Parts: sequence; structure tokens; C-alpha cells
Amino acid sequence: MSLLVIDASVAAKWFLPARGETLTHEALELLDRYAKGEVRFVVPDLFWAEFGNILWKATRLARLTEAAAESAIGALRDRGLPTVSSKSLLAQAFAVATAFDRTVYDSLYVALAVEGKAQLVTADEKLANALAAHLPVKWLGAL
Repeated sequence: MSLLVIDASVAAKWFLPARGETLTHEALELLDRYAKGEVRFVVPDLFWAEFGNILWKATRLARLTEAAAESAIGALRDRGLPTVSSKSLLAQAFAVATAFDRTVYDSLYVALAVEGKAQLVTADEKLANALAAHLPVKWLGAL
């Protein structure tokens, strides 16, 4: 069973309306693999704020109702995803950010993947393209 770090861009696809959303099918397949016990997920604590922000933005744009967003937050929280403190990842995240000109936010996910001997799965194609040759980062569309 492989360990995957998932970022909020992947998890949001499980809850946002599929219309107008790319990579929904791939994200749902990954969630199905998790439900079957084929993969395990881990996230940095930043994940939760980013996930909430994506849902907040979707409600502002009328893509999702407030009730649906609250339900999504509860459903994901109830999955009990193991969560690692950003504090413990910060030094390595900063090193990744400076070496590859990425944000520290994105680099926290990468640092967790490196530290956990896992792979980061992201829907952010630019991030994956910038790092995949050097670090354990995979674009959701390439799964």
C-alpha cells in the first residue's frame, strides 16, 4: 500500500460540482483507491485551511451552496486523514521553496512527501511540471 500526500486541489475535486471542473474523474478514482485500502493519505495541517478556502471561494462564486460546503468540510474531517504539523516541515519546505522558486505553502506538501517517503499528488499541473523531475511530485492527470 502506497502512502500519498494529497493537496487541497485534489480533495476539493471530490466535492465541487463536476461541471466545469477538470480532473474530477481522476480525483474520484484516487478516493476510491483510498476507500478500498489500496493507498493511504497524509496531509500537512495547512491542507485544512486551503481546503476550506477553496470551498469558501466556490460559495462566493455560486458554484457550491454554503450548506454543501459545510457538509464537505464535515465529510472530509470525518475521514480522519493523518495530519502533520507544518512546524515540523518548515525548514525542509523553505529549502525546497528557495531551491525551486516555489511558495513555502506548496513546498510544505513536498517536504511532507520527502520526509514520509511518499509521493505528492496535486491537481496543480504547473507545480508538478516544475518539480516532478527532482522531487516526488505527481500531477493528478498523469495517474
